[in-house]
Amino acid sequence: MLNRDETILLVEDDRVDIMTVQRALKKNKISNPLRIARTGLEALNILRGKAGQEKLSPPPALILLDLNLPKMSGIEFLQELRKDPKLQALRIIVLTSSNEPKDRAAAFEYEVDDYIVKPHSFDEFTRAMATILALWD
Repeated sequence: MLNRDETILLVEDDRVDIMTVQRALKKNKISNPLRIARTGLEALNILRGKAGQEKLSPPPALILLDLNLPKMSGIEFLQELRKDPKLQALRIIVLTSSNEPKDRAAAFEYEVDDYIVKPHSFDEFTRAMATILALWD
């Protein structure tokens, strides 16, 4: 269950997609704190409290992860996260534009909770976010 005070970590580099997630959360009346990391490396630093990033404590209840990221891809992020005993149990939903079977298979290899291809319309995106968040209601 996702409590109102639990943080969601969004790992996304595209400004429009960040705003779309924020709007979809608001439309779904989800007021949880949202922390944003623009790269996989920045997300790891936030989770670990390294490279000048304030550690996210407690850890996020949910990570929404794009796969197509600069510096460190979403798959590379998953590899690092799942190797870390303190972080490996975190819940992750891949939210990406990639509908490639190889990307989906790679993500599930790292035990993601779900894999959702970003819908093109805002209404579809809002419904997708409602579906995602219903898992924790």
